[in-house]
Amino acid sequence: MVGIVLISHSSGLAAEVAALARQIGGARVPLAAAGGTDDGGLGTSPDQVAAAIKDVDRGDGVVLIPDLGSSVLTARLLESPGSVVIADVPFVEGAISAVVAAGGGASLDGVLAAAEEAWHVRKL
Repeated sequence: MVGIVLISHSSGLAAEVAALARQIGGARVPLAAAGGTDDGGLGTSPDQVAAAIKDVDRGDGVVLIPDLGSSVLTARLLESPGSVVIADVPFVEGAISAVVAAGGGASLDGVLAAAEEAWHVRKL
C-alpha cells in the first residue's frame, strides 16, 4: 500500500489533518504527520520527514504532501522519483483524496493523481 506523509510547519496542523484523513479514508493507510521543528517550534524538520517516510514505506511508494514554503523545500530534499514523490495539492483536500485512493489500493501514480484532482474540488 502507498504511504503518505503530511508535512506542515505546525505539528498540530499536520496531526489534525492526518486524523481527519484517517477518519474519512480509513485507519489502515500508512499515514504520518511530520510537522514543526525538532524543538517544537514552527518550521519543518528534514529528520522528522525522513523518519516519517521510513515509517510509512511499505514498498509501494510514498506521497509527500507539504503545506507551503520550506515544507516544499524539505520534501524536495527527500524526493526520490519513482518511490517518494511530492504532491502539489491543497493540503487538506489533497491529503484526504490521497488517503482514500491509497486505502482503495491505488498505485503510487494513482494516489498522486487522486491527490492532484483536489485542485478541481469546488466548495460552492
